[in-house]
Amino acid sequence: MKFTDKELIKKSRDPETLGSLLALAEEAYKTWQELWSPFIEAPIIEETLKIFEKLNEINCFPEGGYPGAERKMILFKRDLEDNSIKQSTPPLIGLKIEGNFLFDKTEKNDFLKALTEEGVKSSDLGDVWIIGDRGAQLICSERTGLFLNNKEGKIRDVQIKYEIIETSKMRLPVKRIPKTITTVEASTRLDAIASAGFGLSRSKIAIQIKAGNIRLNWQQITQGNRSVNKGDRIQLEGKGQVVIKNIDLTKKDRWRILLQRE
Repeated sequence: MKFTDKELIKKSRDPETLGSLLALAEEAYKTWQELWSPFIEAPIIEETLKIFEKLNEINCFPEGGYPGAERKMILFKRDLEDNSIKQSTPPLIGLKIEGNFLFDKTEKNDFLKALTEEGVKSSDLGDVWIIGDRGAQLICSERTGLFLNNKEGKIRDVQIKYEIIETSKMRLPVKRIPKTITTVEASTRLDAIASAGFGLSRSKIAIQIKAGNIRLNWQQITQGNRSVNKGDRIQLEGKGQVVIKNIDLTKKDRWRILLQRE
């Protein structure tokens, strides 16, 4: 069975990554091996799952190290009649980056920059999240965790240390209970809908957009006046996502919008 499809790959958000995933699936099918991908971004994971849900003889299982993770590895496994056979353990690990940032507030990008300077590739990194003023925690590939364990470095003038941590002991991001929100707005602008969905003022949403922390359907957005549509998803770094379930025009020519925050 051949999984690579040039037309399918061409239409992808990331043709190169999808092509490599399909090739990995093909190898898993031919060799009967359980094969793990590198860490993949959420939109490509969605594309991949949609492709393989239609196939019977090969399965794929995404794993990000904790429930609700965005970046995940994907296990490709040829279907077996005996489903009791345990699948392989994902080659990922928990890592903490400790430092005293009480007087030097950090953003996620500060830690990503430090990891890049250590030679860590994006494909070896899962989710990264900040832990108050004490640094950050992240999921990474096993080889990256072993490489960084007990290393020291700096973020600006703050001394940091990398240390492996069991995923069961990590301070994981809060898993949100889905919440339905109805709002009436004068327009369907992204900044207005994001403000209502995340419970933040328009000025704070504008700051988040400027900082590159707002995405629409996984694409980073730099203009708050962009219109949104039914089915669109707005993601805010560290705050989950809002799904636009419905948009109706009221008798007063305003927009009644049904949102689901996840």
